[in-house]
Amino acid sequence: MDIRVDEASDVPAFAQIVAEVERIAGAGHVAGERLPTVRALATTLGVAPGTVAKAYRTLEAEGVIETRGRQGSYVRDVVEDPERAARRAARAYVRRLGELGIDGASAVELVREAVASE
Repeated sequence: MDIRVDEASDVPAFAQIVAEVERIAGAGHVAGERLPTVRALATTLGVAPGTVAKAYRTLEAEGVIETRGRQGSYVRDVVEDPERAARRAARAYVRRLGELGIDGASAVELVREAVASE
């Protein structure tokens, strides 16, 4: 699994890891695949282990991966229904806007504008 982090990006490393795993998992070719350990991925990416652990916790909460104790973390083999996918996308959107310093009311207005323009 090829996970990358862009050090020059304004997006925090944990959010980039989440987005990368979601993108890879969304391709549907890695269901059941074991993810690198927190320590191994942190070393590979040059980030703190806590950063990878935070990303893995987020991915597990979103249902993208599952952790099997000492056996490690795996990409879930789940066909995602559209509502669940939309909720995950909304959470990612809110995370990103928070990183940009945009408040909730402004985020909602941005969504209204985007829907109106489609």
